Amino acid sequence: MTHPSSGQARRIVVLGTGGTIAGSSPQAGANLGYTAGTVSVDDLLGGIAAPEGFALHAEQVAQLDSKDMDTATWQALHERCEYWLAHEDVAGLVITHGTDTAEETAFFLHSVLSSTRPIVLACAMRPSTALMPDGPQNLRDALVVAATSEATGVTVVCAGEIHGAIAVRKTHPYRLNAFASGDSGPIGYVEEGTVRQLRPWPRPESSDQNALPDAEHWPRVEIVLSHAGASGALIDTLVRERQSGVAAPVEGLVLGATGNGSLHRNLEQAAQRAHESGIEVRVAARCDEGRLLPAPDADFSVMAELSPVKARIALVLELYRTRYHAR
Repeated sequence: MTHPSSGQARRIVVLGTGGTIAGSSPQAGANLGYTAGTVSVDDLLGGIAAPEGFALHAEQVAQLDSKDMDTATWQALHERCEYWLAHEDVAGLVITHGTDTAEETAFFLHSVLSSTRPIVLACAMRPSTALMPDGPQNLRDALVVAATSEATGVTVVCAGEIHGAIAVRKTHPYRLNAFASGDSGPIGYVEEGTVRQLRPWPRPESSDQNALPDAEHWPRVEIVLSHAGASGALIDTLVRERQSGVAAPVEGLVLGATGNGSLHRNLEQAAQRAHESGIEVRVAARCDEGRLLPAPDADFSVMAELSPVKARIALVLELYRTRYHAR
């Protein structure tokens, strides 16, 4: 559905995927106990005006709770982003999304889209039927970012803050300002319909846009956290499973490390055995701020700036491109 503006307007395309922003509850005003992904993206845009000089076009790509985000939806979202970014009159994209996995979808799109035009994820912490829903304002702010000529790359907009895809993390389970970007801070703020930029906009990764696995054939990568009392038994189980010839064996492991990349000795020994069996191993930080500074003799490659969930996405794409796409 297209929501027109006056004159020969450029377009902002709004792609709906569900989430709390599209959630509803039969109990009027409830902030908990709602069902995510029940309100269409067209209805979310009802009453929201396009930024001056722009027209809005809405499309429903998916309708789910983002805790259940999957590779099939990512594949579909990537395809629709590519389709719309190929249109010269499209100034940018806004994606309505749940907060639980917004940081993962943002990093995925950052990794696979080469366009410099803005791709903005809009989300909410309260459902659309709440007494004071935050989704409408977050959606308005996302449209402002998408209409900003200087804006580039993939960002997440929530509670007036603009976060880049690499640094953003959900840091609170229910506050309206649930996202942060560690010690780097937000890119900027949306203040009364105007962007106040503090840091450079993210630039897209240089990516082979055709090198994406089909939804059913993503290399399997698991995350294992280092913690007090870690035994390494889970990793050994994955290795045995791989050796047994299962249909979709694990091909990569991301270890969520304590401190500056430290691993429990039992976990580290198990990871060495996994590596010897052909499983790629990467290390990422459990800490929310800073970046890892790996020792020169580190046993495994360190993804210094990525959280474990983002390191998993990076390794999935790396494995596909090196093991399968290159064939």
